[in-house]
Amino acid sequence: MQVADIRPFTIDVPQAALDDLKARLANTRWPEKETVGDWDQGVPLAYAQELAAYWQRDYDWRKVEARLNALPNYLATIDGLDIHFLHVRSPDPAARPLVLTHGWPGSVLEFLDVIELLSADYHLVIPSLPGYGFSGKPSEAKWNVEHIAAAWDALMRALGYPRYFAQGGDWGSAVTSAIGANHADHCAGIHLNMIAGQPDPATMNELTEEEQAYLARFGWYRAKDNGYATQQATRPQTLGYGLADSPVGQMGWIVEKFHGWTDCGHEPGGQSIGGHPEKALTRDAMLDTVSLYWLTNSAASSARLYWHSFATFAAGEIHVPTGCSLFPNEIMRLSRRWAERRYRNIVHWNELPRGGHFAACEQPDLFVAEVRAALAKMTL
Repeated sequence: MQVADIRPFTIDVPQAALDDLKARLANTRWPEKETVGDWDQGVPLAYAQELAAYWQRDYDWRKVEARLNALPNYLATIDGLDIHFLHVRSPDPAARPLVLTHGWPGSVLEFLDVIELLSADYHLVIPSLPGYGFSGKPSEAKWNVEHIAAAWDALMRALGYPRYFAQGGDWGSAVTSAIGANHADHCAGIHLNMIAGQPDPATMNELTEEEQAYLARFGWYRAKDNGYATQQATRPQTLGYGLADSPVGQMGWIVEKFHGWTDCGHEPGGQSIGGHPEKALTRDAMLDTVSLYWLTNSAASSARLYWHSFATFAAGEIHVPTGCSLFPNEIMRLSRRWAERRYRNIVHWNELPRGGHFAACEQPDLFVAEVRAALAKMTL
């Protein structure tokens, strides 16, 4: 895969776009209140109105824009598509290269609180997935997980890293696993904070207590929480019309997942609809992500990754050294014996006491410790 025209990039959202956002927020047409007293029907009206009012009157996009611009941002044309990435070189001459990949509804913002810590030991490359953030929007139906993995491998080599490590969660887990499966000649090992796969049918009559809890959590997700995935995997274009036109719609679509997938006060196993997202993430951190999706008009283009890739999210064996870190309120958790059916060379396995799906921004210190512990057991 060809990589061309790597050049510096500066983020500069036009003021007119920010003014338009405030005007749209002020003119929101609201639905009636939900008929329950919790989050079981989605984001409660009172909280949606409170958050939208803060977004309109008090939130400052320029703060996170400045934080991003303080880092080395680049664009690279890969297979004809512009890909945005951060490239933070370590001051350590012995540092090893590491590519970090986000998922949905995430972005490079997920990693802002871990960059300084990780860059002490690693040269960091942090791309925005195609159709996400400041990366280009694919116009061809070819940018699935495997194609993205090949693009990341080509980017790492173009940056002068013939051997490297890879890390990811959510779609980043899928991309990272595809790198490990298909580019083991360049990828020396992977670390995952979401381990996707299937339980072993042979174990279903002898489940451990932990495995029963994992299945219960995933059962709740399948029954109550995965409508977004079905819609994005089947009709992302139709969804995009509403989310591209309504900032509150985009906000609700994402904040619902910050509530359901973070470790924000749910009951053990994550099946409860209790908890509050601001117990896990700050209001500004959530709106940073929502604003990034809104200002780059990424609702439809990010959703199309599901259409392109959903059937291959967890396919094929991986034989490179693998580190697995399981945070308690992750969407999908496998026991080690189940994970070993796919990841054939697990060198690090740890179950953490706190944290959820957005591990790097929920628990940055734990996340960094896990990455370091896993990669310490691997060699280039």
